[in-house]
This record gives sequence, C-alpha cells and structure tokens, in this order.
Amino acid sequence: MGVTKSEKFTTEQNEIAQLAKVLGHPARVAIIQHLFKINTCICGDLVDEIGLAQPTISQHLKELKNSGLIKGNIEGTSVCYCIDKDNWTKMKNLITDFLELDTSSNCC
Repeated sequence: MGVTKSEKFTTEQNEIAQLAKVLGHPARVAIIQHLFKINTCICGDLVDEIGLAQPTISQHLKELKNSGLIKGNIEGTSVCYCIDKDNWTKMKNLITDFLELDTSSNCC
C-alpha cells in the first residue's frame, strides 16, 4: 500500500493543519469563547447561547473534543464541557511558534 498524504509531513505540520481545520468554523470558535467566559456548560446552554440546533452544537462539540481542545464530564444525564487547559496551552505554543516564523527574508 502507498504512503498516505499526511505521512509525507511532520507531526507538527499535521497538528497545525488539524487545529486550523477544527478552528475553521465560526460556531466552534464561538463555543470556545463561551467556555472561556463561563468555564463550564452543557450542550443545552450552548444551544441557547449560540442559536444553532442541538444536533449541530453536539457535532461541533464532538469535533472540539476529538481535537482535545475541550473535555466533557458526565453529570447526571448531561455532559458538562470545559476547556482542556493542558491541550489549549500546547495548541497555543504550537500555533505561536508557527505564526512567529520570520518574514524578513527577501521576497521572490
């Protein structure tokens, strides 16, 4: 079998691309901003806050959770979501290093 395209790139390049994809939807950005503002919440709170349907919010939460940016704890019949602070810090460092690449070299 051939090499998958992602295997042609470094782990760091794949991580940056995956994070960019996850953060590439405004609803996910809004969810993260809301979680930072209130620390924790359940899906229903996000439905009320963001104004999208519950299944849509659930799908965005799933993507954010799979990326490791948020985590969820079961509380009764609901899942309470919050920012995964360790993974958030890792993501910030990865993106900051990428965005600080020097552009002072001569242009083509």
